[in-house]
Amino acid sequence: MKGSRSLGVVIKLGTSSIVDEKSHEPLLSILTSIVETAVKLRKDGHKVIIVSSGAIGVGLRRMDVDKRPKHMSKLQALAAIGQCRLMSLWDSLFNHLRQPIAQILLTRSDIADRSRYLNARNTLTELLEMGVIPIVNENDTLAVSEIKFGDNDTLSAITAAMVHADLLFLMTDVDCLYDKNPRTNPDAQPIEVVEDIGALVADVSQAGSSLGTGGMSTKIVAARLATSAGVTTVITRSSNPGNIVKIVKHIQASRSPASLITQSNAAGTPSADDNNDGTTTPLTLSTAELTLQEPKIPLHTRFLPSPHPVRDRYFWILHGLRPHGTLYIDQGAYKALLGRAGLLPVGVVDVEGSFAQQEAVRLCVVDKRSAPSADGKSYDPDSAVEVGRALSNYAASEIARIKGSQSAHIGGILGYADSEYVAHRESISLFARESRPVSPVREEKAADVAGISGSDNGKSDFQGYEGDGGAAI
Repeated sequence: MKGSRSLGVVIKLGTSSIVDEKSHEPLLSILTSIVETAVKLRKDGHKVIIVSSGAIGVGLRRMDVDKRPKHMSKLQALAAIGQCRLMSLWDSLFNHLRQPIAQILLTRSDIADRSRYLNARNTLTELLEMGVIPIVNENDTLAVSEIKFGDNDTLSAITAAMVHADLLFLMTDVDCLYDKNPRTNPDAQPIEVVEDIGALVADVSQAGSSLGTGGMSTKIVAARLATSAGVTTVITRSSNPGNIVKIVKHIQASRSPASLITQSNAAGTPSADDNNDGTTTPLTLSTAELTLQEPKIPLHTRFLPSPHPVRDRYFWILHGLRPHGTLYIDQGAYKALLGRAGLLPVGVVDVEGSFAQQEAVRLCVVDKRSAPSADGKSYDPDSAVEVGRALSNYAASEIARIKGSQSAHIGGILGYADSEYVAHRESISLFARESRPVSPVREEKAADVAGISGSDNGKSDFQGYEGDGGAAI
């Protein structure tokens, strides 16, 4: 395809896509189709990662256990039993097509540790460069509730962000999101393109299966994480994995990854890149012409990536670390952070939690009161809005003493001054502020838009983009 390029594609499969909910038998038809799809993508020049659940489900079948147990130790034991059989199954299927695979097991603690996070990213990048398809899963044999991702939807989003993937496919048992439950509302409309997740109105009442831990709501959370990192996220039906190739080709048809209007290119029409100066004159086609020329695209929901992605160290601070406390800051401090300044103690209004130096904390903006209230607070707690995360230079008890003070007074108050900042700017990551238009229900195919991310996406004026030397896929 003229103008096509290699894309990084992450495919997430839930337990219900891998084993039967009742018999716990592997769904060989779906698994085989996934293998064929992944190999086809590889032959088309794309780099593929599979995030696979199913270890516990396979373990249930191996041990003839009817129901998923509730005790953590039993779940971990079943995961240990099932994981090796699950990987054996994947390896056997991929081996038929002479495609090498690799196993990557992660826990939240692996992501929270910066060195291990970078090691995981470097390993994934090297495997992809070698032409291997990594199969990622949470290490359920070791993870406990405090360090679990919660579900593999979240893990897949973090994995996609870690390697700068272009596309994340969240496979489920429905074609796409709907504004209502289609099983009970015949007039339910599909939501095909989402530009602003914050403005999304969709039915997320569908829960996960009895074997899995996720549901549609966890996929929305994963889409929010992935799109904030510049990854286009797609929800589509897992029972027909071949649709992935069609959707990838449809999205890839855009001649410019940053362009949202791709219908003329997707339809295979001649581009107006004929100016002999490297520029493109947009083509104007009627609705009827677009409808006639457009190939049939499988139904899916596509979440467009943020135009100002948060990546690398900044994404890791926001989503890789578990916050141990909260810093309440005033509007002036927040404005300074938006201007790329660090957080000074004079801008800190209050502190909550118990944390040590270099631990992650939430940043919440509050409105200051003209006079302290009866409880002694100089701000309105109800006005608090979380705006980001930071790595603190001081412990909670130290910040409680220096809050509201000038930096020059830190030494006199504490007896020492490790830094003039409570948090350096490079250790602060803010949530995206932009609110983009939303197209939750598509009525005219001619108005369809598509977007794919790429390592050439721009950066915002306050979130920053910091590379760690790793290659993007």
